[in-house]
Amino acid sequence: MASPSEQYGETATENLPPPPPLPPKVVPERVPVASMPDRKFIPMARPGIGCEGRRISLLSNHFRVRFGAQDGYFYHYSVAIKSDEKQAVEGKGIGRNVIDRLYQTYKSELSEKQFAYDGEKSLFTVGPLPQNYMEFQVILEETSASARRAAGAGSPGVNGSPNQGNIKRSKRFHLEKTFNIEISYAAKIPMRSIALALNGIESEGTQDALRVLDIILRQQQARRGCLLVRQSFFKDDDRNYTDLGGGVTGCRGFHSSFRTTQGGLSLNMDVSTTMIYSPGHVEKFLLANQNVRDVGQIDWVKAKRMLKNMRIKTLHNNMEFKIIGLSELPCNQQRFSLKSKNGDEEGQAAEITVYDYFMRTKGVPLKWSGYVPCLDVGKPKRPNYLPIELCLLLPLQRYTKALSNMQRSSLVEKSRQKPQERIRVVTDAVKSNRYDDDPLLAACGIKIEMQLTSLDGRVLNAPTLKVGNQEDCIPRNGRWNFNNKRLWAPTQIDRWAIVNFSARCDTSYLSRELINCGRNKGIHIERPFTIFDEDPKWRRSGPIIRVERMVERIIATLPGPPQFFLCVLPERKNSDIYGPWKKKNLHELGIVTQCIAPTKINDQYLTNVLLKINSKLGGTNSLLSVERTLSLPKINKIPTMILGMDVSHGSPGRSDIPSIAAVVGSRYWPLISRYRASVRTQSPKVEMIDSLYKPLPDGGDDGIIRELLLDFYQTSNHKPTQIIIFRDGVSESQFNQVLNVELIQILKAYQHMGDSDPPKITLIVAQKNHHTKLFQANSPENVPPGTVVDSKVVHPRNYDFYMCAHAGMIGTSRPAHYHVLIDEIGFTPDDLQTLVHSLSYVYQRSTTAISIVAPICYAHLAAAQMSQFMKFEETSETSSVTKEGFPKVPELPRLHENVCGSMFFC
Repeated sequence: MASPSEQYGETATENLPPPPPLPPKVVPERVPVASMPDRKFIPMARPGIGCEGRRISLLSNHFRVRFGAQDGYFYHYSVAIKSDEKQAVEGKGIGRNVIDRLYQTYKSELSEKQFAYDGEKSLFTVGPLPQNYMEFQVILEETSASARRAAGAGSPGVNGSPNQGNIKRSKRFHLEKTFNIEISYAAKIPMRSIALALNGIESEGTQDALRVLDIILRQQQARRGCLLVRQSFFKDDDRNYTDLGGGVTGCRGFHSSFRTTQGGLSLNMDVSTTMIYSPGHVEKFLLANQNVRDVGQIDWVKAKRMLKNMRIKTLHNNMEFKIIGLSELPCNQQRFSLKSKNGDEEGQAAEITVYDYFMRTKGVPLKWSGYVPCLDVGKPKRPNYLPIELCLLLPLQRYTKALSNMQRSSLVEKSRQKPQERIRVVTDAVKSNRYDDDPLLAACGIKIEMQLTSLDGRVLNAPTLKVGNQEDCIPRNGRWNFNNKRLWAPTQIDRWAIVNFSARCDTSYLSRELINCGRNKGIHIERPFTIFDEDPKWRRSGPIIRVERMVERIIATLPGPPQFFLCVLPERKNSDIYGPWKKKNLHELGIVTQCIAPTKINDQYLTNVLLKINSKLGGTNSLLSVERTLSLPKINKIPTMILGMDVSHGSPGRSDIPSIAAVVGSRYWPLISRYRASVRTQSPKVEMIDSLYKPLPDGGDDGIIRELLLDFYQTSNHKPTQIIIFRDGVSESQFNQVLNVELIQILKAYQHMGDSDPPKITLIVAQKNHHTKLFQANSPENVPPGTVVDSKVVHPRNYDFYMCAHAGMIGTSRPAHYHVLIDEIGFTPDDLQTLVHSLSYVYQRSTTAISIVAPICYAHLAAAQMSQFMKFEETSETSSVTKEGFPKVPELPRLHENVCGSMFFC
């Protein structure tokens, strides 16, 4: 690994000296951490705005809102809906129908007050209802109008019978259901809280008032039959659909929410996409989902799991049902009791197959359903069978499982929109939704303007980079390359080997070209010791066995551990070899490994591979010029550590997979380009990191921060007296937890190391999952890299800004939204924005500016790579539990000491 003097380009060539001894105060027992005074942090106010950079005229997808009724109040009422059997009604769809019928029936008793109903247990009005507590009773017909119209057309019945007689069926489908509704006063929300927030005075009622406005928007779309997903809505329209394969369809819709901004109240409107099950014939969905050609190839066990709880409509009578399962026998063998009719009396029951019932009794032709199971749309103890070919999947049913790589790529490719197209689509949506016609919004005095918000932005200059031979490299449009250039601090590779897991690749040619490319970039690479091709007899074994057999061969052949392995995998994405191979090397052997799956071996591809290898082996590809000249404001003279924090969660719907918390810390101060990672598991779906400070019974600390603080000291010869934290993945509602849970843990870990004086902290949350877009006012192109906005569409009080550091080559760029929660270091707005911008240029894997700061990207990479360690772990049938009775979270295997300080995640 290069020493600090080598990193700075000095002439010294000696190896890094041994780490200095730890300071004598690092004795955990000596410091009473519990004595640290309680500190309560709140997000800081904006200290000012930046002025550096070239001015640029921009547009944003915020639509100005005129808010007239600021002296009024929203009245919040709790709603309890019960059926006549005293059962609480939980479904949002039926709840909305009941409340709509309530208003239609009792409009005069309610003083004709319009409702904003959230679909669950809250109802809001502008001004009070006549009484604080009211009870009502409404009657709804049990089925939809279309179902009632079709009631005489031969529909499935109960007890497995697709027919119980026309009279009985007619009675059942005209059944009326009674609901009892209780409405009780809960709270009064002043609309003035929104006006106060616009002036920088936040109150408890602000978010409540904004929530009511958003509920009004959601209710409007629910009445139009849209699918609602949080603040987004999706309409059933073929023009909004794009097939992603596997029976999954991308559905384009819109996000809409009211935001308090420096420029006033605004409506943020953006294009949004969700995934739904592909509507249409059930058999077509199953064929696509299982990637088979005909019905005879369908795996019905898998189909049963996939179809459960999906809603269908029948072709022969246009009725709707929910699938609860499949019949045990094929349609031409599945029998039920059919009672014959004798006038108005029911006669003897006779056994008949579902197939014969539809073909002979009802005259409904079936082509192929006889040999496959039926859909069961009844109750658990009262099955009700339908032939599959008579059933259509209803539209707008959400698909919440993880997408495959191919589906994800297809979604990205097909949902791209150029800036001008997105402007047009969003503006048209605001106009077509006719918000001004909504009586509740009118009662609030709300008027929405129909054009995007105009604002001024600034374009920061790209930082100058240093590459080999002290050469300056000036990025253009957020990009640079290493053509005819050498790496800043290239490593030397003397001992390495190639491992090929049955990939179709000319590994000899790969080896020669990699050596030649490395020579051009300044990396001296010897010929590999050997090439290990997988023994064909192990190809069909499981991934763990394949890795074990390969490692046995390697250990038996090599004279000693190599510096790294180049591993060639047969699959380009998500190879099942990847996780076990990484774990074996990084956890057990302590050897850095680079995995590739080349499709085309050329100079650009090999350069990108070498950038990763050089970083993993301790080299540096490029350096910021300000790092070289020690001219980073507030950082170069005071020991400063930079942390990037992220939590990676398992796939949607998998609540049994632990979440992975990763924190990377800078090393070799005053550099800001080198990092080390520390990773832990924690409870599934938990966003707050709980292992930053982890006291042990013996008085020690096994937390993440201690590990990174020790590394910083050993590589920098100083303790950090300033810490800059970049936190990813948290929403505004979690800011207080970041400040008063995670930050307190960090301070305790620091104090545990022997310092009573806390470091100065600057804590910044970075968000990519938001809906603010920026457009050039006078150009159809994306905003240029380095664009920053800290006025008009930002928070009225808090310290935030938008930055688009990268060049958007396709689609519409999404800026990163940075929230500065605390800044004890005392950066000026310009210095802080310049630092954030610069940190988008130190990502060692790439020759482009990235969309969010490198420490966060590194934390994300580290979490993703370590999560592969657990992907193929066998879990015992009886998982251990904690004292509280919760499942115990398995611990991650720790990295081998030879690689724990490397940028293995690069």
